[in-house]
Amino acid sequence: MSRTNSTMVPLETKAPEFYLKDTNSNAWFSFSDLKGEKGTLVVFICNHCPFVHHVIEEVIRIANDYRVQGIGIIAISSNDVTKYPQDSPELMTEFAFENKMDFPYLYDETQAIAKAYDAACTPDFFLFDNQNRLVYRGQLDDSRPGNGIPVSGTDLRAAIDSIIYNRIINPIQKPSLGCNIKWK
Repeated sequence: MSRTNSTMVPLETKAPEFYLKDTNSNAWFSFSDLKGEKGTLVVFICNHCPFVHHVIEEVIRIANDYRVQGIGIIAISSNDVTKYPQDSPELMTEFAFENKMDFPYLYDETQAIAKAYDAACTPDFFLFDNQNRLVYRGQLDDSRPGNGIPVSGTDLRAAIDSIIYNRIINPIQKPSLGCNIKWK
């Protein structure tokens, strides 16, 4: 497991468009198809990363809490499935089912979308406002596997709440930490 920080893309960056296959429905979606009325959370994850396993329940809770408030939720896996077959689209479908992911889990086979977002790790969180501008990139919270801090989603929830309630989002944001994306 390679501990990698997110790259902290500049705030105000426009959301890169994509057209990817959802492993839950087998339908193809663009960012525009899935964006929320108030904002959109794009999270890069994968099936096997212990950092993702550590936070997936909270990510699901966040999706369930905020989808009804106008936040679009999108998960993307960009790992090289030749070297990491446990991240294959078929196993992505199983992972989503087992974790009750009721939002798209898209497969970025060419890794072009991960590169467009400058994603570096799993999990890597990107929150966009209703104008598709990046307002938050960083950690879910201070919890990490083995550090004894409970998973709460504090940092990401505060940013989402700021979008929903028109508050200023703290520009001082801590990077996410996780396994590096498995590049080809």
